[in-house]
Amino acid sequence: MSQKQYRFAIIGAGNIGKHHAATISTIDNAVLVAVCDIIPERAQELAEKHHCEWYTNIDEILQHVGMDIVTIATPSGMHAEHVMICAKAGKQIICEKPIEVTMDKAKLMNEACKQAGVKLAVISQHRFQPSTVEVKKQVDNGRFGKLILGTGAINWYRSQDYYDSGDWRATWELDGGGALMNQGVHTVDVLQHLMGPVDSVYAHCETLGHERMEVEDTAVATLRFRNGAIGTLVGTTCAFPGLSARIEIVGRDGSAVIDNDQLVHCKFRDQYENGEVGHFGGAHEEKESGAQDDTGSADPTAIATQGHARQFIDMIEAIEEDREPKMNGDTAQKPLEIILAVYESARTGRPVKLSE
Repeated sequence: MSQKQYRFAIIGAGNIGKHHAATISTIDNAVLVAVCDIIPERAQELAEKHHCEWYTNIDEILQHVGMDIVTIATPSGMHAEHVMICAKAGKQIICEKPIEVTMDKAKLMNEACKQAGVKLAVISQHRFQPSTVEVKKQVDNGRFGKLILGTGAINWYRSQDYYDSGDWRATWELDGGGALMNQGVHTVDVLQHLMGPVDSVYAHCETLGHERMEVEDTAVATLRFRNGAIGTLVGTTCAFPGLSARIEIVGRDGSAVIDNDQLVHCKFRDQYENGEVGHFGGAHEEKESGAQDDTGSADPTAIATQGHARQFIDMIEAIEEDREPKMNGDTAQKPLEIILAVYESARTGRPVKLSE
């Protein structure tokens, strides 16, 4: 990576915008030059903390001289609008997850970036964690053998005050969904990244532990992958005080468990002389893990910056190497399609098949 100083601007100065600012401050060749929010006090507060300029209008901030990369930290249902404005202005873009709340809007914004010749990265920071990278490498190397079962669980906690804190929260129009779309999208993405494309889903979604919300706070889905494996997906924001996010991968020749981004279990048949691992099913201890303060399981503001930093650096490297970001506007549509299929299955009571 070159020594060029990359100049960032942030659209949206709420919790995620603050997290983006904190992330930028950890990267040696990155500097935050401007922030924008429709609430002046919020924009000013973040700008003063990071010693940069602030705006309340997206068109004005895009006129800021020398801006290299814009990050989008606005409500999910506004991503397409803001990304397309930035693309038209010729800015490289990092957009928060999910890419959007409908496939049509996701495709529209992705195509706008391609037409404008700008790069679009979409946040999925857990793909960049060493645990995910290692398991993906072993899957691709065939170490697990035939994949059999993949399970993802993100049983977190969000208070009623959290959902009441903004008119856009827990709405179909701007949040796009609840426990799965907002909190669970990371787990959905990593699960399909490791297990391969999902063929069909069958799901139940309910609102069981909160009030005054249009979307689900609890979801359960069974998955069938195109490679023949099956799986489950569970998500809730009712699990006080917040449990860990967990992914389990089972193949014929190995198994792995990622718990809160820690690889707490990874065993393969070829590690044992006789191919067997004990008399009673080969259970092995896991490394101690569990929900921690920097995962966001209980507090949406308490998220470590390392994962985002790895992805921001990938964007810088993509610009310098003239390649697509590893999590781009195409790959980011996959978890969205799965979640929307879950919602459709829950609504109709029928399995839903995904596109090829």
